[in-house]
Amino acid sequence: MVSSQGRAGGILAAAAIAGSATMTVELGAVRLMAPWFGASAGVWTNVIGVILLALALGYLLGARLAVGPRPLLQLGWVLVAAAAFTAWLPYLAKPVCAWFLPEGLALHQAAGLWLWGSLAASLLLFLPPAMVLGCVGPLAVEAVQRARSSHAGTAGGQVLCVSTLGSLAGTFATTHVLVPGLGIAMTLALAAGMLGATAAVLLVVARGAAVGLGAGLLCAALGAFLGRGGERPTLAAGLEVVDAAQTPYQSLRVVEDSRWETPFRMLQVNEGLDSFQSVWQPQTGLLGPGFYYDYFALPAWWDRRGGERWRVLVLGLGAGTTFRVLRGATPPERTLDLWGVEIDSEVVRLGREWFDLEDEGPSVHVIAGADARTTLRDLPRDFDLVCIDAYANQVEIPAHLCTREFFGEVLEHLVPGGWMAVNVGGFGPHDPVVEAVGTTMASALGPAPDGSARVIGARVAASRNWIVFGRRDAPCPLPGSPEWSVEGAVGDALLPGLGLPGAVHPFRGGPATDADRVLTDDRSSMELLQLRSLEEGRAHLVRP
Repeated sequence: MVSSQGRAGGILAAAAIAGSATMTVELGAVRLMAPWFGASAGVWTNVIGVILLALALGYLLGARLAVGPRPLLQLGWVLVAAAAFTAWLPYLAKPVCAWFLPEGLALHQAAGLWLWGSLAASLLLFLPPAMVLGCVGPLAVEAVQRARSSHAGTAGGQVLCVSTLGSLAGTFATTHVLVPGLGIAMTLALAAGMLGATAAVLLVVARGAAVGLGAGLLCAALGAFLGRGGERPTLAAGLEVVDAAQTPYQSLRVVEDSRWETPFRMLQVNEGLDSFQSVWQPQTGLLGPGFYYDYFALPAWWDRRGGERWRVLVLGLGAGTTFRVLRGATPPERTLDLWGVEIDSEVVRLGREWFDLEDEGPSVHVIAGADARTTLRDLPRDFDLVCIDAYANQVEIPAHLCTREFFGEVLEHLVPGGWMAVNVGGFGPHDPVVEAVGTTMASALGPAPDGSARVIGARVAASRNWIVFGRRDAPCPLPGSPEWSVEGAVGDALLPGLGLPGAVHPFRGGPATDADRVLTDDRSSMELLQLRSLEEGRAHLVRP
């Protein structure tokens, strides 16, 4: 016979476990859907909104169940249901997400489906488990109050305290320990197993008979069985996953493409569409049409200041593609001193293993596991070129890495006449994202006294990318100017496309004339601009 104090303690422990599982489901929800819908603020908002709605419904349902004669028994069965719903999430994610975002869509085709598709998928996938987890609170309060014959306020405060502490533990454990170490499927399976085991104990204490114990243990075993792994979007024919990892930031996979004459690898991040973060081919140098990395080589050829050393900083290094391009496409008389910052240490590991990333040496400095803007403050202030290629998922530029204040900080780390170059996804110079980044950079660099352009946008051939170049205390070259000409393979490969009408666009905006279009730390609408960019691009591409 369990004492009333022991019973109350067990109920509080169950409430803590349920609180932890709730946060695991919430944090795991975005991870499960990220291969289809990304992990933007819009997707997070949809998930959080669905979880809050589900919890509210669960509180109401739990309140109705709590007035019954055996709230402890009801609590046990609620945890059985929560365990079952949670265990199946990794296996339901693919068919549900693919229903709202069919495979084979290009990036611009999928853009309009991300927000409402992620909302619909969230409702189907996560409302049931979160709703039954919401029932735990009212039932636990009623069961504790009856076990201790205490006041409702006392029981309620105790349950809220332990469930919040459980949620806190679940938040840190899921993000920093479980998902990176076990993967999202196994993490959810572990949560389901804990819920099932807790349910079995409560059902025995509540004299729910052998059937209750069996149901709880079955859910625990089911969670362990299903934790072997969920499914990601199907790869196209000719693509093979050669490595994969879960990190605190994202899902990673290295994909090898056998459709090319020479081996070709891509690093995909939370992606199931036609996008990638880093690429590799056996030889260094230019990658070819459609690869924006090649354009980071141009400033070294345009720059007429002389000097042997060419010190380059890459913010958002990824697996090191820019390093390999520059090694084979920089003027031979220049000696490279390469610096890179990558927030995800696992990306750097994959870069070493699969992308020939050299991250140590007298002329190579890679800082892994650090935010680009935070790290920038402690780096040298004599860079010739700063490349900014920081992205999350497919199209999401971090808001703090595209503001006037940020570009001002980059400017302080450039030598006079030094360059910055930003990779921007967009469909033209007046694309919402391209225009905002170009105008903001021009605002940070300030107008040139002679009216020349210190910022230009350059269209990347055969892609939906633009490179926005900016220069400290000097104008950027324009087509037809003496500085524009570049001899050799780099010029032959890149300049003809940039000579076409509309391929190069100067940005001369200043803080006074373009204040409404300048992104700042206080006001940055990058999330909305990126959605508008994709929607406008889709409308343009489908226009008859």
